Amino acid sequence: MAISFDKALGVHPQTMSIRSQRAELLATNIANADTPGYKAKDIDFASAFKAAKLNQGSGNTMTRTNEKHIAGGTNRIGGNEMFRLPNQSDTGDGNSVDIQVERNLYTQNAMEYQASLQFLGGKLQGLKKALGSQGA
Repeated sequence: MAISFDKALGVHPQTMSIRSQRAELLATNIANADTPGYKAKDIDFASAFKAAKLNQGSGNTMTRTNEKHIAGGTNRIGGNEMFRLPNQSDTGDGNSVDIQVERNLYTQNAMEYQASLQFLGGKLQGLKKALGSQGA
């Protein structure tokens, strides 16, 4: 019986991908805190997750030479970036980055990424045990 990794791993690979991309955006915001005219960006997790679920299995694909080979590829969540509305008034240089907000969001995102990583690790351990119990 074939194992469906999409079913076995659930939503965790998609959530980790979105959280990873969000970390990149938040880090870019922090790096550009003093750049005149820079507008802070973020990802709407709900819409990105919905798009990832719809596009699951699409993206760059690899050619399989045998039907028993695992399909490979990459998925990038695009088009879900949006500019954040600033909490503070314009400082005069057009920059909308609030460094404290960005650091807090980055920390929260890192903890959520770690939680997804732990859930995924648990799923993989369960699969490992299930495959190990099959015997020869």
